[in-house]
Amino acid sequence: MIHPFFRGFLVLACVPFGFAAPEPATFDRLTFHGAPKDLPVGAVTENWPRFLGPRHDLCSRETGLLKVFPEQGLAKVWEVKRGSGHAPTVISDRRLVMFHVLDGKEVIECLHTETGRRYWKYEYPVRLGSSYGIEDAPRSGPVIDGDQVFVVGIRGDLHCLSLENGKVIWKRNLEKDYGPAPFFFGRGGCPLVHGDQLIVNIGGSICVGGFDKGTGRLLWTTKHEWNASYASPVPAVLHGKERVLVFTGGMVDPPTGGLLSIDPANGRIDDAFPWRARMFASVNAASPAVVGNNVFVTESYTEGGALVGVEEDGNFRLRWKAPRFSSQFTTPVFHEGHLYVVSGTAGTEIVCYEIRSGKERWRDGIDLAGARLGRASLLRVDGAFLCLGAQGTLLWLDLSPEGARVLAQTQLFRAPETWGVPALSRGLLYVNQNAFATRLICYDLRGK
Repeated sequence: MIHPFFRGFLVLACVPFGFAAPEPATFDRLTFHGAPKDLPVGAVTENWPRFLGPRHDLCSRETGLLKVFPEQGLAKVWEVKRGSGHAPTVISDRRLVMFHVLDGKEVIECLHTETGRRYWKYEYPVRLGSSYGIEDAPRSGPVIDGDQVFVVGIRGDLHCLSLENGKVIWKRNLEKDYGPAPFFFGRGGCPLVHGDQLIVNIGGSICVGGFDKGTGRLLWTTKHEWNASYASPVPAVLHGKERVLVFTGGMVDPPTGGLLSIDPANGRIDDAFPWRARMFASVNAASPAVVGNNVFVTESYTEGGALVGVEEDGNFRLRWKAPRFSSQFTTPVFHEGHLYVVSGTAGTEIVCYEIRSGKERWRDGIDLAGARLGRASLLRVDGAFLCLGAQGTLLWLDLSPEGARVLAQTQLFRAPETWGVPALSRGLLYVNQNAFATRLICYDLRGK
């Protein structure tokens, strides 16, 4: 009898039998504060299996969330001391996967979502460095697909692990296989699961590669002069055709890069749209935002934003550009005909643009009562926008074409560099604190 977690004969060939699923156990870096409230009756819940959420758009269908923050602050369920890194947390079926650097090793850990207890840990040594005074550390988030967990390390270590027990299904090193890619701070783009493939913006001798997700075998390559970036590939259906959109261009001089539309069946490029800062130092991490048969791209240094239409033959055509629509970290969120994003290299404002015309409706620096918005994250969920500021401020925002309004605000902690997109699942919010006391914290966001 085939174990239900093991899907496909290729996977079976790579995974040894006899590994029992571990029970979660406490460990020395875990502090448990208290059980969360029960989920409200009728609340809708979802997994958060990848960086941009269930549908690659920073939107969740969860309901029944707490909209009025307690005066004493949001209740902690548990917290785990962690190493450095900005890799986002991912969740599937009450299992959470975190990725960080600790004691000179890249560490992948699987925790129970409501207790923080650990199912398993996998680690391996990694060569660390720094650029511009910023330490190399994981920025590429894990991706969960069924029983498989895919992780790309800062030096190109690509692992496929079992979500059940953490055993290696397959692994390879992208830098060894395809040459080093030029990055300021190690690899940062997340891989993309598309059907039976794992698609990675590799850089080096090839731009993008499609791997068999069961075996790690290279299926196709996309060769292009543009290199890997910190943005993550996203899937799209354009005029009824499945495509993968990759925003490329990293640490290269002269600066080159832009948007590629790729056929995931064979790696063929439909078209390329140049869109990269005219300066060398570009570390843009905002992913393309798909709106119908259009794609919005943005970078925060010189070019700003552009809406690119996709014709039926696959060619790109510029719809409009907006030099002041710029985002370094935050992928724009599309809602009811408008795009919302935290704008600028320092992320000082939230802006709203009409998708049809490219007209700027408003920009708002939002008064945070002494805390800066900074490089914040936006999630659309439960009828509003959840915003996590770079100093640890959490807000509920009402964002519409008429303007921005703060509905609720609380200070989770006071620490800079809170840049990672939080994860939300089953009414619990998971936030990485990246300075002073580096930790992953689970907050109870369940409504009463």
